[in-house]
Amino acid sequence: MRKYLFSGSVLSAVFGGWGILQTTRNAPRRDWKLVLLWVSWGLSVAIAVGTVIEQSRDARELED
Repeated sequence: MRKYLFSGSVLSAVFGGWGILQTTRNAPRRDWKLVLLWVSWGLSVAIAVGTVIEQSRDARELED
């Protein structure tokens, strides 16, 4: 779990989510651009987590 919490890519995605949350709160109206922001944030989180998983597998293979 620690590898996810201290990963730069995951931290960046989480802070990006905070910015999108603030944008959602302050938006005068909800439109398709806001939906695209949330979809792109979800994809960036998925990519960040996938990267951490892949790096973990590579590190395990090098140890063996």
